[in-house]
Amino acid sequence: MKHSVMLTIASLLSILFLTFHLTDDIVRGMEPGTLSDLTAVPILVVWLYGTLVLAERRSGYVIIILGSLLGLVVPIIHMKGAGVGGAIARSSGAFFFIWTLLALSVTALFSVILSARGLWEHLQRRTAGQHKQGTLA
Repeated sequence: MKHSVMLTIASLLSILFLTFHLTDDIVRGMEPGTLSDLTAVPILVVWLYGTLVLAERRSGYVIIILGSLLGLVVPIIHMKGAGVGGAIARSSGAFFFIWTLLALSVTALFSVILSARGLWEHLQRRTAGQHKQGTLA
């Protein structure tokens, strides 16, 4: 499978898991469920745009890396300190809550790796092209 296809799938899954998780945070009262939570919408739209419209472009790789790093922060925040055990683990829907954290971690980290690789290959091709044209010393 092409790396760009894997990156698109992993990035879309990360966006999906992040929206599931934000929804679960609001339902559980961990987020207020006010207009401030809608700040996630433009961030997710930019991430989605980078994934679908800017695929295989330098700007797309950068956007996906940034979005994926943001996605990696969510599980870290939840698992710091008391973690997700205790009251969260005993609540209804705990399995889904924790599963989305783990799934988000996996897909976001995989997206970071594939984006970094794609960006590196993009820069290598660009440098090789400039060497062919004699624009680099």
